[in-house]
Amino acid sequence: MKRKKITYRSDCPISTALDIFGDKWSLLIIRDMLFKGKNTYGEFLKGGENIATNILADRLALLEAGGIISKTAHPGSKTKVLYKLTPKGIDLAPLMVEMIAWSEKYHQVHPEAIAFAKEIKKDKAAVLARFSTTPKT
Repeated sequence: MKRKKITYRSDCPISTALDIFGDKWSLLIIRDMLFKGKNTYGEFLKGGENIATNILADRLALLEAGGIISKTAHPGSKTKVLYKLTPKGIDLAPLMVEMIAWSEKYHQVHPEAIAFAKEIKKDKAAVLARFSTTPKT
């Protein structure tokens, strides 16, 4: 299978980030991996967002090409692939946390997001420490 290649529009940092995860599906896949522990194609399909199979396959390939996720053989099934956030992907946690806090402030959101936003307001550093790729010493 040919590996997907990303073509960057410019050297603007926002533009290069959007070239990897600037569609409406990629951040939802990252959300599912980061906050919900999902890591298989089937789990992403059942995420409740009604993503089409061809879009999901394309976004997973794009996230892999961008170094956000990696894939390995699933230890429990020869027919499944296991997707995992790379350190580069995990480092998106602060962005995701800020997006949740912003959305909760300005929009009606799920009760779980409201509770999570309260945690963020109480101790953002502790919330972010859950996702840190920096080794604890």
